[in-house]
Amino acid sequence: MMPRPYEIDEIDGIEGGILEKLIPGGRLDRLAANRLWDLDLLTLGSAADLARRRLHPESRVSYVIDRNINYTNICVSGCRFCAFFRPPGAPDGYVLGWDDLAAKLKELKDHGGSGVLLQGGLNPELGPSYYERLIGCIRDSGLAVHGFSPPELVFWADQWALTLEEVIRLLVAAGLSSIPGGGAEILMDRVRRLASPHKCDSAQWLEVMATAHKLGLKTSATMMFGHLETRAERIEHLLKIRKLQDETGGFTAFIPWTFQPGSTSLGGEPLGAVEYLRTLAISRLVLDNVPHLQVSWVTQGPKVAQLALKFGADDFGSTMLEENVVAATGVGFRLPREEIETLIRQAGYQPRLRDHRYNLR
Repeated sequence: MMPRPYEIDEIDGIEGGILEKLIPGGRLDRLAANRLWDLDLLTLGSAADLARRRLHPESRVSYVIDRNINYTNICVSGCRFCAFFRPPGAPDGYVLGWDDLAAKLKELKDHGGSGVLLQGGLNPELGPSYYERLIGCIRDSGLAVHGFSPPELVFWADQWALTLEEVIRLLVAAGLSSIPGGGAEILMDRVRRLASPHKCDSAQWLEVMATAHKLGLKTSATMMFGHLETRAERIEHLLKIRKLQDETGGFTAFIPWTFQPGSTSLGGEPLGAVEYLRTLAISRLVLDNVPHLQVSWVTQGPKVAQLALKFGADDFGSTMLEENVVAATGVGFRLPREEIETLIRQAGYQPRLRDHRYNLR
């Protein structure tokens, strides 16, 4: 059950007063949320852990067995933070072959997987019939399709001269079961114009999710941080997610992860564990209406991810039998199912397998 929200106009003596205001289920406004950055790390983690235990009093942490299938790396967006994409005509651009897809699906089934996280570049050469066949192959293999980020859907609506609702209905008819929250980066157009000027804007990203929720699809939401945004812009991102969730209730989970600069044109230095944990904890405190918060062991490694379970997170994400986008930056953590379960138990929780809609298996 969600905590009953109420507005906090200000926090007096933030170190001494924040926990007392959060324990009853208070809703943080913009001012209070931004003042969370002033808390010391352990106090912030304690507050987030309290919020997590209010939402999930049971002592368990969920995870999913899946793989990230990137069906094409050809993309016209040219995002400065991406080391994975290739422009049209590049010699190492690809569209995944059907035999290769079948092999990937069989391997996932053999590992006990329940679904596929399916995303690709904005490839202008692929039309509706390709995606109907792609989804159908996965569906017919007995796996669910957790597929296609909002930028892909906005791009297709423009390419195919359809509305967003028509695009989503077409994909649902083919077998799409849920939508991942990719492509959000930071939902502030100042940042998006600098980092990904050819990708959908923040309003379009939110419109995709609102439309999907209206049609009965569940989705996740993400935030890639630690590049061109300010801390205050991270808070604005969280508030936009919270507002839409108030209206639709369609988000199952929030997944914040840190920008990995290796091999990207944006460059820079990756954020460390302290800033990751701080942002994770604030996400849990602000997003009082989003049920689940996922760790990012792919970018932070297994030990920081384990620690993140005490900073508000209740989900360990995916076994990621395959992951290509983060790996293209040179970051290559891998965790089999057995190790994920061991890490969860060591942190004092019971591991529970789930699907992409957060149904326990």
